[in-house]
Amino acid sequence: MSSLISHITAKAGLCCLVFVLIGALPFSSDAQLDPSFYRDSCPNVHSIVREVIRNVSKSDPRMLGSLMRLHFHDCFVQGCDASILLNTTATIVSEQTAFGNNNSIRGLDVVNQIKTAVENACPNTVSCADILALAAEISSVLANGPDWKVPLGRRDSLTANLTLANQALPGPDFNLTRLKSVFRDQGLNTTDLVALSGSHTFGRGQCRFFNNRLYNFSGTGKPDPSLNTTYLQTLQAICPNGGAGTTLTNLDPVTPDIFDSKYFSNLQAGKGLFGSDQVLFSTSGADTIPIVNRFSSNQTLFFENFKASMIKMGNIRVLTGSQGEIRKQCNFVNGNSAGLATLATKESSEDGVISSI
Repeated sequence: MSSLISHITAKAGLCCLVFVLIGALPFSSDAQLDPSFYRDSCPNVHSIVREVIRNVSKSDPRMLGSLMRLHFHDCFVQGCDASILLNTTATIVSEQTAFGNNNSIRGLDVVNQIKTAVENACPNTVSCADILALAAEISSVLANGPDWKVPLGRRDSLTANLTLANQALPGPDFNLTRLKSVFRDQGLNTTDLVALSGSHTFGRGQCRFFNNRLYNFSGTGKPDPSLNTTYLQTLQAICPNGGAGTTLTNLDPVTPDIFDSKYFSNLQAGKGLFGSDQVLFSTSGADTIPIVNRFSSNQTLFFENFKASMIKMGNIRVLTGSQGEIRKQCNFVNGNSAGLATLATKESSEDGVISSI
């Protein structure tokens, strides 16, 4: 991440910051991603993806946050290659059973709907990895968040990596040191961490992933002292001690289905839902605190940094050219979608959001 912009020179500095961030994007040496990649081969791909998501989100607005999260969880495990979508087969162990995904990720059925619509228009052309990247951007826009030109041309992996998924995905109880470490492993720095964490401005979380903050923080037998006391009481009413851990609550108690900067003002007020959210502001002397403050006071600044960080993340270890393949079905590598003993992916009805992004 680049240096922060002073409040006084925010407008001028913003241009410089975005330039620095975009200029330093981690394109691999053979990556040739381009927003116009499908201009000739599938010119309507963006509108096709958008229409499916728009229709689904009318009855399930939570799906927007879920689809963005799929892109995060894909990119953090062996790169943005749609490996998260692969079901378990005789030769593949799915990442969907990883701690950060199991009974938590949602939207796999929606991705399949999108893939079917895209295949009908442009057979064997658009990768599932690109569908995830497009779905994340479209979800932001449909929730009144920022838009950006999504670099395209990713190809789909032939493998998944459950072991890496269990190691690479940040958890809801991570402290700031651990968060920085897992982001640094992906070539993402502190500003990326704060900006991308801002995606918790919409979506839901299950009680079981923050109950320790309410009743027994770090084995103390007491609540997390960084929790706003009123917010603590609200959460305890929703998530009673020993109650159903799958009960859902909003990640953002103020504007739960809108993509905005309220996430950061929530942190300032001690109303971050997960410990991994609140540590961005409540870790004494942390360099994340001034970033939170600036994003809270300047939504445009947050949006510009979020866009740059999303593009940066979307370029992590991508497959291009002749690498990988264009899957015909997102849940299976080509040639392996029938006749194999598969572990059917259970589409969760509960947006567990058990990773910190």
